[in-house]
Amino acid sequence: MKNHTLTLKTNPEILVKQPLDEIVRQGAQKLLAQALEAEVSLFVERYQYIIDEENRRLVIKNGHHRTRKILTGAGPVEVNVPRVDDRALQAQNEPRFESGLVPKYLRRTNNMDELLPMLYLKGISSGDFQEALEKVLGKNAVGLSAQTIVRLKEVWQKEYEQWNNRSLKGVEYVYWWLDGIHFKIRLGEDKRMCVLVIIGARRDGVKEIAAIIDGFRESKESWASVLRQLKRQGLTQGPKLAIADGALGFWAALAEEFPETDHQLCWVHKTINVLDKLPDSLRDKANDMLKNIHMAPTKMDANVAFDVFIEEFEPKYPKAVDCLRDHREELLAFYNYPAEHWRHLRTSNIIESPFASVRLRTNKTKGCGSRMATLTMVFKLLQSSEKRWQRIHGYEKAEDIWQGIKYQDGIRVEEILDGKVELTEVSVAV
Repeated sequence: MKNHTLTLKTNPEILVKQPLDEIVRQGAQKLLAQALEAEVSLFVERYQYIIDEENRRLVIKNGHHRTRKILTGAGPVEVNVPRVDDRALQAQNEPRFESGLVPKYLRRTNNMDELLPMLYLKGISSGDFQEALEKVLGKNAVGLSAQTIVRLKEVWQKEYEQWNNRSLKGVEYVYWWLDGIHFKIRLGEDKRMCVLVIIGARRDGVKEIAAIIDGFRESKESWASVLRQLKRQGLTQGPKLAIADGALGFWAALAEEFPETDHQLCWVHKTINVLDKLPDSLRDKANDMLKNIHMAPTKMDANVAFDVFIEEFEPKYPKAVDCLRDHREELLAFYNYPAEHWRHLRTSNIIESPFASVRLRTNKTKGCGSRMATLTMVFKLLQSSEKRWQRIHGYEKAEDIWQGIKYQDGIRVEEILDGKVELTEVSVAV
């Protein structure tokens, strides 16, 4: 580090002539070389006690390996990894030298391996890939061809297939959020591809992807196939509550495969559907009245607000009222669960938000290729989103729900010896 600093101070004219990116790259290259030498020196010193009959060390530095280029965030960096003669360690049952800084066969740093797939998944086509990254890393960047992405997609496909066949034995979900996203790919005559996704919250409150499977439309048959596959993977029991939009196919399939699961309709979808049946001049008013229903502190208050909405709009707009009234119980099911969870249970936005990035990429690239390429793309994008998901609020109460403990208006109901019901108050999250 000292020599590097002196070089910069004593050669200011070089700095003026060189681009900043090149200075950074050269500095990174020198620092890496110094770090590698220090790493080898520490390793050799650790085994200095291993000597032969003539008191000569048997673990020593032995030149360098051939120079290779590694693609980093600072551009391509040339690396000469020191070589160590450590054959004597075999007799001592000690591990031989392997650089922790520059592993064997490394051609790209980890951050570059993450950058490559994310740029592709976010919308850069494989044909434009090399040109786009050369603007950042320079024309000498290696490993940035369209073929690189082809190989990456093959790896992702294998990852998806392994994930899709993983064992679900012992996995227990308290909540499910479900939705489907449609693509232009045809699976047959008049059958457009639809990727069906389930996100689950486990007993510990952690959210994860439960299923990503293709079908056509959001039909009962397609959803039933998804649920049956989860059973084949070892899932023995469905969630306590499922949250989805009003697609009849899913609810019919759920009633057959997991009849014990409660139903909660998404208030965001329902609000959109109701407002769509009202004139523009009344939508703001109607939207506020709908909020009064699902933001009410108790189910009784929600039912009162429900009746007020019906009374207000039924005479002139019966279709909008029927759209709401026909699903009263499914819209208010969340009141039987902890108040801390309500913000998660009123809507399926947890699954809508990741889908936004999927739609963004398909819009940019005017499609997404084959059926498997589409499934793989959805899988990788949702995997990326999954890393940012947080536990549900009040996650410790998810265990209560799994154990069958009853809640009323978001408050836990405890039975006491005389048969009365005591309400233990909790903070209501709205």
